[in-house]
This record gives sequence, structure tokens and C-alpha cells, in this order.
Amino acid sequence: MGKTTTAINLAASFAAAEVNTLLVDCDPQSNATSGLGFVKDPERISSYHLLMGAASGDEALLTTELELLWLIPAHKNQIGANLELVDAEGREFRMRDALAPLRERFQFIVLDCPPALDLLTLNALVAADAVLIPMQGEYFALEGISELLDTIERIRAALNPQLTIEGVVLTMFDDRTNLAQQVMNELKNYFGEKLCATTVPRNIRLAEAPSHGKAALVYDPRSKGAESYIRLAKELIERQPALVSTVRSPSPAEGLNTEVTAEHREERAPDPVAAEVPATAEDLDKSA
Repeated sequence: MGKTTTAINLAASFAAAEVNTLLVDCDPQSNATSGLGFVKDPERISSYHLLMGAASGDEALLTTELELLWLIPAHKNQIGANLELVDAEGREFRMRDALAPLRERFQFIVLDCPPALDLLTLNALVAADAVLIPMQGEYFALEGISELLDTIERIRAALNPQLTIEGVVLTMFDDRTNLAQQVMNELKNYFGEKLCATTVPRNIRLAEAPSHGKAALVYDPRSKGAESYIRLAKELIERQPALVSTVRSPSPAEGLNTEVTAEHREERAPDPVAAEVPATAEDLDKSA
């Protein structure tokens, strides 16, 4: 329950808050695509075609069950892009260039990255404005954070100077354990306000939702998992300084009838893995 779960449910929560949101599946495993109910289809335009310059972002858009959530799907043939783009000119900038025409249309663009630092992940991070890091409250996840930060710093220095860390969010979190509390304290000491106040608990409904092709807030809006991602979306929206807007706050208990005033980027998505918009890579999750 790491990067892809966060990408799907955070993007869905942005959309439920009446914010135009795009989820881009950059992972050949296509879990974000199937997690929103789309079966595998090799004939469908995917993020592979964007990387290869064979289709535009507009041509790849799919509508979803949520009115304000769109998807650019992935396919397993995407793994071939790592080889096909080796000698290509501007290979690291293919996704950034493909998403550029969509930035004005979407306030948040969330990119779900592969779990490895390959050319697909590199393209997502170069396209992103910020990274949201989902982490499990475990020792090995904490161990890998320095390697991830080093990777982000190298990408910032060489390819994307604007890349920032939007935040770190603890997932599969059990606040009853001493280890989880220790990991949280370590992250708080290191990241300060970058550590999200919202944590995502272990939740069976959250784990079940992808098998039904639904985001958690559609599958069971009153589940603790759905509620936590709604709170996380609200927290990230309220961090955005670029544009003050009235954003509807989705409430599982009360529907979508609560108005809140929030600040959000005109085009910064979370990262999200993940990512923030103008395009957010949500999501290099070393712990997933």
C-alpha cells in the first residue's frame, strides 16, 4: 500500500474536491490503470505513446468514474521504452514535453512512477514540479530515504532545477507500535513541516478497492482509508500559495456539501508520486 495506492486515492480525492485532476500511469505494471477499472488493452493509447512521440496527451486521456478525474493509462509494452529511448534526443524530457499542453487544463497532475529509477521514472521526475514520498513506518523504509533524496538532488542539479519535495506521507501506519512512532519522530526531525500531518492507516477496504477497479472513496467513502486520503488531499491543497480558491472539501459523512477556502497551485499536482502540478511525480516509493 505505497506509491500507487497513494497516487490513485490522492488523485481521486483532488477530483472529489472539485479540482480538475489528471493521473498519469508511468509504470509498465499498469496498476494505477487497472485500479481505476480499465482492463489491459494493447491497442489503447498510453503513456508509452507519449514517450515515443506517437500520440499527444489529449489523445491519451480517458474519463473515469469521477467527473473531474482523467487518466492517461500505461501498458506493459512501456518497459521497452527504456531501450528504445537510449539513443533518442532529449530522452529525459519526453514526458515533460508531452504533458506541457495539458498544464492549463489540469490544476493537479499526479504521476505514478515505476518502483525503480529507470528512464521511465526519470521522465516523470523531470516532468514534475514536486515529489510526494509515501513511506511505510518501518526501519528499512527509513534507511532508504537518504538514497532517494540523493537521487532527487542529482536530478535537480542536472535536469530539473525546479524539482522540490512536496512532502512525506506515512502509509500503512499503525500508531500503536513503538517503531512507527520512532520512524515518525525521525522524519519529523529531518523534514519538519514537509512531513504531512495526515497519516494513512492499514485498512482492508483500501486494500480491496483496486480489485474492484475503484478508488477507495468510491468503493467505501466511509472507510478510514478513504477518509485519510481526503484529509491528505485537503492538506496538500491548503499548502499551495499560488492561487486562493474556494475548493469543495469532500466529506464521507456529509457528502460534498462542505465548502472550505483553500490555496492551491494553478497547475501543481502532488507528485504522486508522487507528484504536484504543473506536474507532480507522486511517488518514488522506495518502500513499496
